[in-house]
Amino acid sequence: MNRRTLLGGLFAAASVPALAACSSGITSLDGEGNVGSGGGSSKNGITIGTANFTENQVLGYLYAAVLDAAGVKTNVRPNLGTREILIPALKGGDIDLLPEYQGALLHYIDPKSKATEEGEMQNALAMALPAGLQVLPYGMAEDSDAFAVTRETADKYGLSSLADLKKQNGRLVIGAAPEVKKREVGVVGLKDVYGVEFKEFKSLDSSGPLVKGALKKGDVDVANLFTTDTDIQANGWVVLTDPKNLVPGQHVVPLIADRKADSTVRKALAELGNVLTTADLTELNRQVDKDKKDPEDVANTYAEKKGLTKK
Repeated sequence: MNRRTLLGGLFAAASVPALAACSSGITSLDGEGNVGSGGGSSKNGITIGTANFTENQVLGYLYAAVLDAAGVKTNVRPNLGTREILIPALKGGDIDLLPEYQGALLHYIDPKSKATEEGEMQNALAMALPAGLQVLPYGMAEDSDAFAVTRETADKYGLSSLADLKKQNGRLVIGAAPEVKKREVGVVGLKDVYGVEFKEFKSLDSSGPLVKGALKKGDVDVANLFTTDTDIQANGWVVLTDPKNLVPGQHVVPLIADRKADSTVRKALAELGNVLTTADLTELNRQVDKDKKDPEDVANTYAEKKGLTKK
């Protein structure tokens, strides 16, 4: 699917939905005001889209595994790109479901939001999302953005926190996915919150081989990675602390179109969310990135092992 096709179904946001409490946070109501029902139907199947990095692909296949077990026909379209492509695709009907992350999604939808606590962010998301979309209860697993440097760079410049980067304004090169240059949890926020200015921004990938390779070689001084990336510990990289809380909490949360959010889908995804831990997610990432296993196989094996695919 190309970008033009994905963006073709974009429609304008309408009114903000009402709110209802749920066990894992706050989620939006459907247009009819039926708490927890979603008002949709998955009987004709669900198309799951994923972003262009390993973990999101694994999550997409995990969603497919538990939904298939619940009797919902699924189709996974992995590696579609960033939110700038995925959110319009979701609204337009090209995909129906997307694995998301609370804080990052909230900052994308409402850059001015100050919510940081899980329930608070869930509530804020339900209020900010365009009509036709809703977040389901968030899960236990969490994966946050991190800004990391090598041990050598940390020692050379005295870096232990994001605040320390300001002392080296105009000297350091940051590497990240292209969209990070314009995001609050990225170059924009680092300047606004910490007063940090870089010598250069290198457009690479999302915690992938390009940005990690550049960090290893010294082509970049600072790399935007994910906290579930096992290469951080394996390489002894230093994750800079965030004393001013630029980076919000990032629990995994399903973002779904109202048209598909029925009770079968809700129950299946809630069961997964209550089982999948951050440690589990980190290990699944390792199996794909290090052991070179197929993301779908890794997801299916995990779901079966945890009893999530028993009918």
